Amino acid sequence: MLHYKIIKDENGEDVYVIDTSGVDILRTSILNKGSAFSLEERELFEIEGFLPPAVSTLERQVARRYEGFSSKPSAIEKYISLRALQDRNETLFYALLLSHLEEMIPIVYTPTVGLGCQQYSHIFRFTRGIFLSPHNIDRIDAIFKSLTYKKVEMIVVTDSEGILGIGDQGVGGMGIPIGKLSLYVAGAGINPANCLPVTLDVGTNNETLLNDPLYLGIRQPRIRGEEYLSIVQKFVEGVKRHFPNAILQWEDFSKQNAFTLNNLYRDQIPSFNDDIQGTGAVTLAGIYGSLKITGGTLSDQVFLLYGAGAGGIGVAQQIFSALRTEGLSEKEAKDRIYVLDSRGVLYEGRKGVDEYKKEFAKSADFAREWKRESHDTVSLLDTIHNARPSVLIGLSGVAGTFDENVVKRMAQYCERPIIFPLSNPTSITEACPEDVYRWTDGKAIVATGSPFPDVHFKGKTHIVGQCNNVFIFPGVGLGALLVKAKVITDEMFTVAANRLSELVLPDRIERNCVYPLPSRLREVCREIAIAVAQKAIEQKVARKPVKPEKLGELVDSRMWVPRYARFTRSKVKVR
Repeated sequence: MLHYKIIKDENGEDVYVIDTSGVDILRTSILNKGSAFSLEERELFEIEGFLPPAVSTLERQVARRYEGFSSKPSAIEKYISLRALQDRNETLFYALLLSHLEEMIPIVYTPTVGLGCQQYSHIFRFTRGIFLSPHNIDRIDAIFKSLTYKKVEMIVVTDSEGILGIGDQGVGGMGIPIGKLSLYVAGAGINPANCLPVTLDVGTNNETLLNDPLYLGIRQPRIRGEEYLSIVQKFVEGVKRHFPNAILQWEDFSKQNAFTLNNLYRDQIPSFNDDIQGTGAVTLAGIYGSLKITGGTLSDQVFLLYGAGAGGIGVAQQIFSALRTEGLSEKEAKDRIYVLDSRGVLYEGRKGVDEYKKEFAKSADFAREWKRESHDTVSLLDTIHNARPSVLIGLSGVAGTFDENVVKRMAQYCERPIIFPLSNPTSITEACPEDVYRWTDGKAIVATGSPFPDVHFKGKTHIVGQCNNVFIFPGVGLGALLVKAKVITDEMFTVAANRLSELVLPDRIERNCVYPLPSRLREVCREIAIAVAQKAIEQKVARKPVKPEKLGELVDSRMWVPRYARFTRSKVKVR
């Protein structure tokens, strides 16, 4: 089996020490240079004759691949094309991605990755990542030992039950860890060799998948209870044995499991759940940005969160934490937050309030004096009419729920309402930005979960900012890695939100946009990483001593840049 290690030369540049030769190098995506192998390298590694004779530059390869990408007729075909390139030549893939970030992030990740997950078993070309199941979890040590490169720093894991807004996708959920790690590389400069996507295949309750003859996962209902928790525990223990310094990101688990696992392991291993903490932080950053336009402070606002899944409760937790930082008491902070699920406002004694939601349940008689449409529930319109919120956040996964009546009612009670329909992909967003601007006469501040075009209304162009977790999680992960944080705290996400809001340029704020351009992703991630690392040092959770004034230099020195490294041949087997 081919193995390699990475060393630094006298100039601090990466040198790959490879213990084999021949076409295996062309078939290893992190090593393959394709037509850019020099004539000397082709001779050294015995691949002369396996490539066309002309030697390309990386820039020419990027141009060639962008031409191919642009020719694809649909988003899913573009996704397949990029995934195939990633499996063939990672350096070229990331060079292409970084050259066209704004165009390609929606393909590599949301919204197109949702289609990739749904069609995974039909578009499968080449394996990537680790698949763990009840059939092989007891052999996890052997599986991890078989990795071609063993310096894993970032792990993203899913059990595929809560994929975006489309639910249980079984083994197809692997598209999410692959996509997230691609953004870690593009944004935070994590070396792709150090990234490990993992899917815990514990079955699926998606009947369409179970009845599909091409489905690649385990054909059984989802494992629950103690057996499920045992599989997760064995996975975490394996990570701790083999990759003790790695950051673990939980991704797209069911609502209850997301909170259960995050709370269970966050003090055992440096880890976080992006659906909870990342969504909370990026949404808070957008609210901070909106207040630069509308005026006022966070503690002046009343918040209505429509959707009580992992994202909705995560946003509530982050807002609550920030309100407490501004000086509000626990009761005062919670009084300003209303969380609704499909049955209306959460309150004590109401049926269907899951354990993880109870933190934000109102008292049983909170609406005793409210005027309501029905005495059985407290609806979205009831809450707007009585609570008079200034901030409306949609994380429901139900298309069109912020209709004209809802939006106009918000504008009736608030001069400049902040309205974020965040559910993605685009097909399930709560409202289209163009409608929101029209219904509020252009006065609303709007951000969305999926990308939308600019809106031209009454002679003004409104840039629709994308409330995308990519602005948060890569920088948080990198910041934690810089100082080897032993835990990832809530305060790290709060400083990330604050720093992100500061990085939106004035010309975008002037056009009612509260998020940066995706093309500035590396710059944004760099600044967030520094802020997060500083907070880790301040909280005394950093295991690696770094002087705060050296953090910028440290970030710059470890951010991987997609360029072809120098290779050398090892005379002994690399282990």
